[in-house]
Parts: sequence; C-alpha cells; structure tokens
Amino acid sequence: MRNVALSTQEDLIERARSMARSRVTTFSAAFRQRLEMYTSQEGGAHDVDALMARVRQVFRPLLTVQASAALFLETLRVISRYQVSWFDSLIVAGALESNCTSLLSEDFQHGLRIGNLRVENPFLPAKA
Repeated sequence: MRNVALSTQEDLIERARSMARSRVTTFSAAFRQRLEMYTSQEGGAHDVDALMARVRQVFRPLLTVQASAALFLETLRVISRYQVSWFDSLIVAGALESNCTSLLSEDFQHGLRIGNLRVENPFLPAKA
C-alpha cells in the first residue's frame, strides 16, 4: 500500500512540475509580448528604469506567495477536505498564506469559510 501511495505522490509531484513548467513558459511568452508592446509604445526606447518600475508595479503583488513545501502541503489539505482541483486548492492555500480574508470565486460555495478566508461569489445577483 505504501508503494502505491508513494507512486501517487510522485505522480502528483511530476504533474505539478509539468504544469508549472507550462505555466512559466506561457507566462514568459505573455510577459515578453507585453514588454515589446510597452517598449514600442515608447517609440522603441528601452528606458530600463521605466521598465523596472513597470515590472515592480505589475508583478510584485502577483509574487507575494512563493512555491514552498508548506504551500503544497496546505494545497493537499484543501484538496482532501473540499474535493476540489489542484489549481483551486492552490489558490485557496495561497490566499490563506497571504492572510487574505476573502476570496472571489464561483468555484466554491458562496459564504464558505476556510480558516479566516470567506469565499464570495461575485456573480451572484445582489440582494435587494
């Protein structure tokens, strides 16, 4: 039984690595395209300080949670408890690690509490 569990864990790790590589490749291509658009809007000028400021402005908020064993363990706990996908669980784990108090999502039950996090469905009609 332990061999089966270990095999499953190794499969999960390899799937996560594969998905991460794919995401990084997609992200890098999108970033390069945006960077080229940004520099072409500036008349082709490569103002490094302006580019660095733009990168800090856009990406710093997106990179506050780093990949870690703790993040992936929390992701697995969310998967086990709520029976949701790897990506949905990773979002929840990241939100918990960032001490967020609300998560906008249509993939979870509106009002669901996960630790200090409350799920809110932004697509529900407003109450009158």
